Amino acid sequence: MEEQPKYLSRVRIVRDQGPIRRAFLPAETEPVTFGTHDEVREHYGTATGLYPDHATTLDYVVAAAAG
Repeated sequence: MEEQPKYLSRVRIVRDQGPIRRAFLPAETEPVTFGTHDEVREHYGTATGLYPDHATTLDYVVAAAAG
């Protein structure tokens, strides 16, 4: 007998502009905004001030793994 998943995460990602994305997550009333900042922005060559600074998806992955 094949086991079925216990949980399926339903997440929707919307790209607003450039590196700015919103993630609609279960149990959250407001979307989480992702973007770039500091060294990450420099790595991708995005000009300072072109987009507002936001945590990257990598920042969230690291925070989740550390938690």
